[in-house]
Amino acid sequence: MNPNPENRPERESTDDSLRAERDKTDFELVRKQAAVEEKAVDVVDRARDKADEVVQTARDRADRNAEEQTAPEARILEKERAGQDDTLKAERLQADESVRREREERKRALANLLRLEREETDEHLLSERGRSDEALSTRDIFLAMVSHDLRTLLGGIAMTAEALAREFPADEGGKTSVRSRTEMIQRFTARMNRLIGDLVDVASIESGKLVVQPVLQDLTGLVKEAIETHQVSAAAHAITLGSDSPAQPVLALIDQDRIVQVLANLLSNAIKFTAKGGRISVRVEALKDEVRVSVADTGAGIPADHLEAIFGRFWQVGRSDRRGLGLGLYISRCIIEGHAGRIWAESVVGVGSRFFFTLPVVLT
Repeated sequence: MNPNPENRPERESTDDSLRAERDKTDFELVRKQAAVEEKAVDVVDRARDKADEVVQTARDRADRNAEEQTAPEARILEKERAGQDDTLKAERLQADESVRREREERKRALANLLRLEREETDEHLLSERGRSDEALSTRDIFLAMVSHDLRTLLGGIAMTAEALAREFPADEGGKTSVRSRTEMIQRFTARMNRLIGDLVDVASIESGKLVVQPVLQDLTGLVKEAIETHQVSAAAHAITLGSDSPAQPVLALIDQDRIVQVLANLLSNAIKFTAKGGRISVRVEALKDEVRVSVADTGAGIPADHLEAIFGRFWQVGRSDRRGLGLGLYISRCIIEGHAGRIWAESVVGVGSRFFFTLPVVLT
């Protein structure tokens, strides 16, 4: 098979598995054929040895019963026996050659059958992949067009809301009413824009096209900016949001926009699931060969059997929870793994949760 260079990693894994299974099948087939042939040869050899033994016993008995044979008679008998032995040997050689040809013919027939079946399997697989690629391409084009148009419309909504906020009526009632509605429009716009971004990212991940371009830069400054961005949201929920990070710069290999996205996902989740009066803390630690970032909260906590599942696609706290599509942690995991890092969670129900991710400080 000739895999398309644009195949996703799972296709390469499928091809590798298929090749391994075929190699295993070929090996087992050759081994079993060899065992069958060896057993058949052993049976034939034992049968021939038995026949030779019977013939020799009969000849020995005949010789004992003809002790008064003259020398000419003995020579004639010896010649007859030699002729019989030659005839038997020739027949056995002919039988062996016939068996050998039959075995070779069976091997060729089986090899041709396997080749035809595998070619048919490969043809079906390539055909299915072609249809799948076409469907994915159509989906990606459609998603790109829709997301572009939606973002254009959302931009218009956001600008209109901003204009309304600037032009609200002079009286206090008008100010309050218009400001409230414009702020609501802006919140809805931000949520819709984030949702579109998540869907686009998932499509990129599924097609193996998520772009991560890490460069060496300060992570503490990035964390500080993320905290400042979420201070208003945390304050609105009466949540204390702070940092336990060192004052000095901590360098790491990061794609700034993508790590900002991860921090935004973790901080948004922490705010979402932390009750009023709670606390959220972000910490950056420089370790030996990596940097570790943690986001700790005093929220409700996560059951131990959910700590891995939360990083799956479309995972949500429960069926009734509609606060997002459950894509944030899945996307965050893919981004961190794209940096050659790790992401995980630790939690105690009723006490709070702590999310960790690591980033390399040197190229690997």
